[in-house]
Amino acid sequence: MIQPNDQMHAQPAPGSHEEPVGGGSVPTGVRGDLKKDAPLAKLVWFKSGGAADWLFEPADLEDLTTFLSGLEPGTPVMALGLGSNLIIRDGGVPGVVVRLGKPFSSVEVKREHVVECGGGAPGILVASKARDAGIAGMEFLRGIPGTVGGFVRMNGGAYGREVADILVDCDVVMPDGNCVTIPVSDLDYSYRHSRLTEGAIVVAARFKGEPGDPEAIGAEMDRIAEERENSQPLRTKTGGSTFKNPEGRKAWQLVDEAGCRGLSMGGAQVSEKHTNFLINKDEATSSDIEGLGEEVRRRVAEKTGVALEWEIKRVGRP
Repeated sequence: MIQPNDQMHAQPAPGSHEEPVGGGSVPTGVRGDLKKDAPLAKLVWFKSGGAADWLFEPADLEDLTTFLSGLEPGTPVMALGLGSNLIIRDGGVPGVVVRLGKPFSSVEVKREHVVECGGGAPGILVASKARDAGIAGMEFLRGIPGTVGGFVRMNGGAYGREVADILVDCDVVMPDGNCVTIPVSDLDYSYRHSRLTEGAIVVAARFKGEPGDPEAIGAEMDRIAEERENSQPLRTKTGGSTFKNPEGRKAWQLVDEAGCRGLSMGGAQVSEKHTNFLINKDEATSSDIEGLGEEVRRRVAEKTGVALEWEIKRVGRP
């Protein structure tokens, strides 16, 4: 079992409107919704895992920046979108989990085929707004089960395109509360990776497409939706694609070759419909799910010599 990453612990600091978190403190004088020991399982696709020390849903950008600037330096901060592509470990998440809700989910069409999106906007909404405005090139976002903040951070992609192809720039709130605008050229995008600082939160992004016919765009989005429905276990408790595709190979094929289709551990199972998906079949713990993923990696390495890399992010205490 992979151990969690080294976790930072804040130092204690007294102050008004503050309560301890992971050895430090958190400002409680906010306008948004702040909860202590907040269960996260219902907020993630796998429906498993522990609680956040603190869960914060800011009322707006100012509320977020003020809150973060008041945190004890070193307090862990993590953004949470729709909860896909994520394993919350059973021991919960230290520090603060920030969930961008409705105030961050706007999508507006600008000039020159640019779409400006809040970090909490789901991919399907961005693609639909672009379609209605006759903007092509964003259809693939229909196939990414997440929010703008998540797929900007990880250079999300599907069906031959990725965020790096359409991103102009993004607004990012750093862990200290400072808000900066970062052009796509400064993100050093590679396959499912960017250079964004850990704990930085993408609060807005601008994508640029090209002129297109709304009917043709809609037809392509329908094709993507149908293909996903037919090939992926969308109606189960899953987290999306589990492993990155190695260069020149398909992760699902390697998993299949290693004889892992249908393999189970506790309540977790490798999907029989698409072997690069793990599913919570029977009240699986996050330990079941992550442990199964590690067993798949071991078997694939033993069978094929390929070391699969996790695409799903795993966070928190074991």
